[in-house]
Amino acid sequence: MIKNYLYLFLAIIISSCSSTNLMTLRVTEPAPIFITTNDLKIGIINRTASTKENSSLDVIDKILSAEGKNLDKHGSNASIQGLLTELKKNQQVKSTIILDSSKFKNMGLAVFPEAISWDKAEKICNENNLNVIYELSFYDTDARVDYKTSTSQLANPLGIKIPVIEHQATINTLIKTGWRIYYPQQKVLIDEYVANNNVVLSGKGVNPVRAIEAIIGRKEAVLNISDRIGQSYATKLLPYYTRVSRDYYVKGTNNFEIGKRRAQTGDWDGAAELWALETKNSNPKIAGRACYNMAIINEINGNLDTAIEWASKSYTDYGDKLGLRYINMLKNRVKKQKLLESENPK
Repeated sequence: MIKNYLYLFLAIIISSCSSTNLMTLRVTEPAPIFITTNDLKIGIINRTASTKENSSLDVIDKILSAEGKNLDKHGSNASIQGLLTELKKNQQVKSTIILDSSKFKNMGLAVFPEAISWDKAEKICNENNLNVIYELSFYDTDARVDYKTSTSQLANPLGIKIPVIEHQATINTLIKTGWRIYYPQQKVLIDEYVANNNVVLSGKGVNPVRAIEAIIGRKEAVLNISDRIGQSYATKLLPYYTRVSRDYYVKGTNNFEIGKRRAQTGDWDGAAELWALETKNSNPKIAGRACYNMAIINEINGNLDTAIEWASKSYTDYGDKLGLRYINMLKNRVKKQKLLESENPK
């Protein structure tokens, strides 16, 4: 108990002595998948059906993984539908169609098949007025069933607790999907991506039938997750928001203390007014901290070039070490900003 109080006391001391506070900032990141065209015409191939010569392998796999009847077929269709639905919401996408997939089968297992040749991909695009091909390369579900019994107490109609055997069944279904994106115009495989998702359902009852009945919704759960898998992959064409953390100075002069309180209430511009005054401080340490904080406010306001200027000044003129690290962060943001602008030209 004494040790716990000591650790808490030390944490308070360290926090109160820290010269910086931590803030978070929401920033826009470029799309994980970038295609150099704003007029996307996409064809979708479902390549998950197994070929006849490999059908025996697929049957064995189904038995070993305890798959439900046609679950992989329905699950892959759900993923394709989720992909299609989400792509149609994207303003970059001019048209989206599902292609005849009967000629594009694979082994029926969770491995990437041989890539479509570029000659064949170009032919598909020319015949269907497309410039990009999405491929669901494989879709496979593996199921593991755990069954156990335990003794519990159950009250009978007279209120007397009696020991009963409780049956519990748990089924863990692993959904494995593989995706590709072909860009025949440049003969580039834009992306090759594998996703693994788990669906866990469990049930219990006074007899095995009741336990199994409780997990009867497995197929519906798998199809819902499969639909979301397709949607998620489609959103990789879009920029996304994330939060980044930044340190800013809160100690050095009274203006920093007041600026901290203003920042804590959301008045960052008010805090910046005080930091600007301290950039002319005769103490180089204080001036360097103020310059650094001016970089912070400019990043908050979206002025990245100005933020770099202030961060550079804090390091080059006053030797503030945080400034050097911050310069690299800001330059990285500028690169991403340019990529965002190329993805979404005005």
